[in-house]
Amino acid sequence: MIALVTGASSGLGRDMARSLARRGIDLIITARRGDRLSELKSELCAAYDIRVKCVTADLSDINAVKRLYESVRKYRIDILINNAGFGVFGEFTESSLQDELDMIDVNIKAMHTLFKLFLKDFTARGCGFILNTASAAGFLPGPWFSSYYASKAYIVRLTQAVAEELRSKKSGVRVAVLCPGPVATEFDRVANVRFLTRPYSSEKLAEHAIDELLRGEFLITENAFTKALIYGAKLVPDRILAFCAGLYQSKREGRGE
Repeated sequence: MIALVTGASSGLGRDMARSLARRGIDLIITARRGDRLSELKSELCAAYDIRVKCVTADLSDINAVKRLYESVRKYRIDILINNAGFGVFGEFTESSLQDELDMIDVNIKAMHTLFKLFLKDFTARGCGFILNTASAAGFLPGPWFSSYYASKAYIVRLTQAVAEELRSKKSGVRVAVLCPGPVATEFDRVANVRFLTRPYSSEKLAEHAIDELLRGEFLITENAFTKALIYGAKLVPDRILAFCAGLYQSKREGRGE
């Protein structure tokens, strides 16, 4: 088997690549930072009997996304880990428009494009696995993190809808959405914000996520508590959810970096 992992230079993407490598799955890893990809390739090839290909790409450029797909489709990829993404924190009237548009390009447009193109290939073959990385934030309105929460809601709803289309056709392709709470990655530094609760281990979440994906689970979180919160949120009016989320987010402080 061979897997493509986006956003593989750090955090969850890097740790999911490691988890796949431990299972003997060959890898194509992609991100903007080619030096980090090379370091990860050296680590994985030294530790496991697998092949690893690095592709440096900036997924905020839709043409680069399409070139990535065209360059790797010949390898007959079995697993897509659609993980690349980042967040922009701040009040909507004050946060950077360009940063938000770049985030939308990565979190939504790149994710959507790779999801669609690889899904067409997988459905033609009748098999394959796709994991789209979203967040528990995708089930909530998020004052002070509005664009990021909205981007994750897009991923959740798109994946839910496509999963139903596949189910109705009895397809052998499995899609899943990863919706954790705070995770210990570089996300908080990039978003210039601090977590208010202790983040979950990226390594543990990555291992769990790959296990659940290959078992055919759809909604994947780090633990039963987060999953219960997600389902519980469906019982609360959106206005109250927005108020509570706003109280939480307004206590976050920029890290001054």
